[in-house]
Amino acid sequence: MAKNLRQARQKSGLSQEELANASGVDRTYVSGIERGIRNPTISVLNRFAATLGVDAFALLTPDYFAE
Repeated sequence: MAKNLRQARQKSGLSQEELANASGVDRTYVSGIERGIRNPTISVLNRFAATLGVDAFALLTPDYFAE
């Protein structure tokens, strides 16, 4: 999930801070998730997906955003 979130965020052209602000969470929380240190709740996962314009399933599918 961490890798997918990072790849989806980068493909959308958002910084961690922009994703955090748009999703209503702290930037350090996004950083922790992307580093695999923290785990998002389902509601936060859904907010990330909505902000990134992807299905939440995509964020949970291994290598979904691999090039």
